[in-house]
Amino acid sequence: MSALGDYWRLMRAGTALARHDVVLPGAYQTRLPIPARMAGSVLRLFGGARGRPGQRLAAALEGLGPAYIKLGQFLATRPDVFGSEVAGDLGRLKDKLAPFSMKLARAALAAEFTEAEAIRLFPGLSEPVAAASLAQVHKMSLPDGDRAVKILRPGIERQLSLELSAMRRAARTIEGISSESRRLRPIAFTDTISSFMLRELDLRLEAGGADEMRAINAKTGFFEIPKVDWERTGRRVLTISWINGTPLTAPGVLGRPGLDRVRLANDITQGFLSSAIEHGVFHADMHEGNAILTPEGRIALVDFGIIGRIGPMERRFLAEILWGFLKRDYIRIAEVHFEAGYVPPTQSVGDFAQALRSIGEPLFGRPAEEVSMGRVLLQLFDYTHTFGMALRPELVLLQKTMVQVEGVARAIDPTHNIWNASEPVIEAWMRRNFGPEGAARMISENVRAVTNRLKRLPEVMDRFEKSLEAEPALPPAAKAPFAPWWGWFGLIGVLGVAAAWAARSF
Repeated sequence: MSALGDYWRLMRAGTALARHDVVLPGAYQTRLPIPARMAGSVLRLFGGARGRPGQRLAAALEGLGPAYIKLGQFLATRPDVFGSEVAGDLGRLKDKLAPFSMKLARAALAAEFTEAEAIRLFPGLSEPVAAASLAQVHKMSLPDGDRAVKILRPGIERQLSLELSAMRRAARTIEGISSESRRLRPIAFTDTISSFMLRELDLRLEAGGADEMRAINAKTGFFEIPKVDWERTGRRVLTISWINGTPLTAPGVLGRPGLDRVRLANDITQGFLSSAIEHGVFHADMHEGNAILTPEGRIALVDFGIIGRIGPMERRFLAEILWGFLKRDYIRIAEVHFEAGYVPPTQSVGDFAQALRSIGEPLFGRPAEEVSMGRVLLQLFDYTHTFGMALRPELVLLQKTMVQVEGVARAIDPTHNIWNASEPVIEAWMRRNFGPEGAARMISENVRAVTNRLKRLPEVMDRFEKSLEAEPALPPAAKAPFAPWWGWFGLIGVLGVAAAWAARSF
């Protein structure tokens, strides 16, 4: 029954895509078999969608519901599959829906905190001020300041679960019948999407992400981050301090007199890179709707439902790739790809460096508005098939966010040069990690690791001694000639093993 339900939902989605002329498109009418031509013609009679393919796909996904809207946002990160134009159209998906009633909102608060607590904690809750696919936001005034109260939509958990189940089944089917699709790893890609969507349904996790980003920003200082009201936060309700300001999506918001648009654009780029490269954590949904311009002329970030994390290897990969393009060191960029395992060892480092040179060299000497990091990523992904590169699910969010960051920065300052803005952050990280400071820290960490191992040496020797005592006794005649030598060899062996074990960090 579960499979039947999945296939029914996939048929519904397929029909919607066909009506919007996304599958069985009229532009390919002559190439399609006769049954496909007839089906496409009939379905288009009930559609009427106009525009580019990416615009039609965005409209179809928006009509299918929350899970498909989120899917479209993630598909926007795969220009290597769909092309830059389609990816750009999907990246502009609007995630706005009609709000649910105040009665349902009050019922959700009562279910989360009990009715008496809801009345005490949420007095004067306003009508919805914003509504998206998963939740809506209310404003509330308290003596110590205003709050933003985010409440999940009723029944959204079941709706997402059913739609994600159908998507996973589609991914398994595609990967099972198409060997070419396995390079793109649709199952892993869908699992990544599902994981982040389901996390967004527990607003306590979003609260934790907001609090973590606030702590990081206290060190970097690029953005304003709202403070979490933990007393008024639960699994389906999130309360944070209210941000006074105007979303960057509002018409004319950037026309404010005296606004330093160059600094704002640099803050967007450097704030993201500093958080990602220095701390391995970043806001992974940095579109204009989640960026608010404050009266003081600063950028405040909201909506922390998706927090991206990258490990030391990925941070090094990102920093060295960007640094390599900045310094036109294509051999090093190629080597990093091979060291990270992103390109199979059967490929040639020199050939891959040659391909990278064809990407980087045309950028130099061009106007700032034409020097696009997104374009570099697109061209880099064009070579994924040529050099057998597989999709890395852990980099999907990073890739998506980098494209979003560039788009937001360019919207603020059309002349923004993302490479120049990136250089100070990347150079500082490279100096700390690969210069004298980094070498000293590496030595210190290794010494500390060896010291910790040596502290355990007596415990290891005690265990070894106990294991010797547990050995069955040999007959006296056999034991006597070898006992003294055996003891010395045993002691030397223990010390050698212990020393090698302690020094493994080197």
